[in-house]
Amino acid sequence: MLTDGDAMDMNRLLTLRALATCGTMAAAAESLHLTPSAISQQIAQLERDLDTRLTERRGRGVALTPAGNALVRHTERIMGVLDEAKAELAQLRSDIAGELRVAAFPSIAVAVLADTVRALQDSHPRLRIVVQEMEPQEGLTALGAWHTDVAVIDDLAADPGGRHDAYDLLPVAQDVLHVLLPNDHPLAGRTSLRMVDLRDAAWALDSTSSSFGTFIGGLCRRAGFEPQINAHCTGFGMVAAMVASGCSISLASGLRLIKPLPGVTAVRLRPEIQRRILLAYRKGERQHPAVQTFVNAMQESAARVLVKK
Repeated sequence: MLTDGDAMDMNRLLTLRALATCGTMAAAAESLHLTPSAISQQIAQLERDLDTRLTERRGRGVALTPAGNALVRHTERIMGVLDEAKAELAQLRSDIAGELRVAAFPSIAVAVLADTVRALQDSHPRLRIVVQEMEPQEGLTALGAWHTDVAVIDDLAADPGGRHDAYDLLPVAQDVLHVLLPNDHPLAGRTSLRMVDLRDAAWALDSTSSSFGTFIGGLCRRAGFEPQINAHCTGFGMVAAMVASGCSISLASGLRLIKPLPGVTAVRLRPEIQRRILLAYRKGERQHPAVQTFVNAMQESAARVLVKK
């Protein structure tokens, strides 16, 4: 029996939920910035607190027992109620203040998010925006683990429908992919290109282990070829430099073209490949003034950028 000194520690409950969401100890540890050993210890302690088996071995992995799944459902309900409570208390304030954590992938962060943060600093000086660069799927995981308050995602690299019961989605912008070519490339004068036209080119890819790199690899394979990668880059600046030098080609979103890329020609793909950029936030915080203010400012910034583009 639990005594008053025993508690279902919230961190342990969220650790169990991370395991349920991520599927493996290693993935849960990565999402929580812990070691797999720490994850295992936290769940073992939670099982001792409750005198209940919450996980079981399944092959080489770990799965939740029915009790574990039930506890995860209750954890989500508890966190949802806490979100609603925070939102209601925030509505009673006379100003918009506090900290809002935002996860965003690089191209949207460069093109739109920085201007959004600046505008909010000017209009709401007591609201502190903390931005963390994350891939879209990482952002959704962080949102589900209560490690961020808003996740900026796209529908190419993430599955926004995977947990639609847990969060709301709002569209921010529609983006189009372009082929990046050196200015003197034989294909640079075309008005559009097909993926198959790029089969013999050398490619520079931004973080080939990332979701966007995986997406590009999939496009190439569906066109009947494996991309010949001669530059594995960890940032778009290196990709642009490789293309401008004449060494490589690449694909990039229209948001990357907000600022000129010297030495680079951008050509649209045919058929056109679009992606939706969306804001995700937990349903319990849909009425939170800081979340609403950020959403409105982000949509306004995106509209301005797209008009300029």
